This record gives sequence, structure tokens and C-alpha cells, in this order.
Amino acid sequence: MRGWLRHHRQSLAAALRRVARDPLGSLLNALVIGVALALPLGAFVALATVERLVPTSATEPEMSVFLDLGATRADADRLRAELARLPGVRQVRFVPKDQALAEMGRTEGLAEIVAALGRNPLPDAFVLRLAPGAAAEDAASRAGGLAKVAKVQVDTAWVQRLQSILALGRAATLVLAALLGVGLVAATFNTVRLQLATRRDEVEVSRLVGATDAWIRRPFLYLGAVQGVLGALLAGAIVAAASWYLTPFLAGLARLYGGEPTPILPPPMLIGAATGLAAILGLMGAWISVSVHLRDRR
Repeated sequence: MRGWLRHHRQSLAAALRRVARDPLGSLLNALVIGVALALPLGAFVALATVERLVPTSATEPEMSVFLDLGATRADADRLRAELARLPGVRQVRFVPKDQALAEMGRTEGLAEIVAALGRNPLPDAFVLRLAPGAAAEDAASRAGGLAKVAKVQVDTAWVQRLQSILALGRAATLVLAALLGVGLVAATFNTVRLQLATRRDEVEVSRLVGATDAWIRRPFLYLGAVQGVLGALLAGAIVAAASWYLTPFLAGLARLYGGEPTPILPPPMLIGAATGLAAILGLMGAWISVSVHLRDRR
């Protein structure tokens, strides 16, 4: 057991020494892996940033139903009952035109305009809150066909479309991450194969003295894992630098949604997960490369 642990320590130390002996080559290998990992990592961070700008109430769409200007209070009471019976409607809130005008007057820049109006041009309205997943377009069509209804507006339809786009973006990012993961394994495979070519005699001598395949394979597995870790750390640095550059451009988008511009920095948990995954993929590439070499030499 002690010999097994000692060989693991020696294999890790040997992998680190190989990286240190060839800093330029190691940096280029890490750069290839880092760029490959930075693409899905940056996509995940960008999607998370956009999701923070979407209103949290988007899961419950709202619909505004505007009445004719000539609608009476009796018409409004009748419409309240009819709207409440529509499928998917969870809540119906009546907004009198006087209340709507008062709220408009409290809006910055509109107080003087409201004060100059001779009469109230706004209609009475209902605000309907729909259940999550409800067919907003169908409810809007039914509400628009009711008597004394002038216009129906689905207020959060754009949010639902944006959420669909974000879902597509997440799926596409997963596909991209899977493809680049295969590329990472292939890159490690080729790097370890070159190492095997330069150490062919050493491997043959080890086999002659009775070394097992696992013993021969172990130093190269650590080399693949170390390269994966270095590439993941470089990917985190690339995404952080890109985030710093894009933060000023995020400010304009954030103001449109009433938010504050915040740096798009990858969270430490995501960097840790990417580092662990890169180490596993690097190890897989090294294992395949050494296994193929040992099979061919038999």
C-alpha cells in the first residue's frame, strides 16, 4: 500500500516537472484547452447574467384588458365575473381610470403633462394574473371578444419569448460543451502520445522488468490531469478578462430593465466544477492514449 501511494506521489511530481521543464509547450497546450473550455463557460455566465435581468414575476404572466371609454360601472362588474371564468386566470384586479391617471401623475416627467389635461383620457382596465404555463394568447383572444372590451395586451409575452430563447441557449451551450469536451480528450490524447514517443525506451525497459500496465500508465494519467487543470484555470482567467471588458456594455442593457450593471464574473463554484471536469477529461485522454500504445506494442 505504501509503495502504491509512493508511486502516486512520484507520478504527480514527475508530471509537474515535465510541465516546468517545457513552459512554452505546456502553456500552448493549456491555451488550447483553456480556449475550448472558455467558450461554454463564457456562454453559461452570459446566460446567467441575462436571466438576472428578467423580472422574477415572469413565471406568472399578466394581461391588461382595457374597457371602452363609455363603459359603465355595471359593465365593469359584469366583465369582472366573465374574466374570472376564463381558463388560466388566477386573479382579476380592477384599475379605475382615476387611479390609473393618479399613478401616471406620480411618474417622473409626466406630472406636468397630467396636470395640463382637461379630462381623463384613460379607460378603466382589468389586470389579469395568469397561472404559470397558461395559454396567454388563448386567454387574450377570449377576453378580446367580450362586450365593452376595447383592447387586450399580454404584458409579459416578451418575457416568455425571452425565456424560450434562454432555454434554447442553455441547450445549445450544453451541446457545445459536450463537443469541446471531446476535443479536450483528443488534445490530451495527442499530447500524451508525443510524450510516449519520446519515452518509448523507458516504457519498454519498465515492461521488461515486470511493470504492470497500470504502473506504466499512472505518470501519464497525472500529466493529462495536470494539463486539464491548467487549461481550466486559464479558461477562468479568459472569461474573467472578457467579463471585465464587457461590463461597460452591460450597463446600458441593465438600465433598460431597471437594474444595476454588475460584472459578469464566473462564480467560484462554476470554476471549480470546470476544473474538476477538465481534470477528468484530461485523464481520460491520457488513459486512452497509453492504452492504445500498450496494445500496439504487444
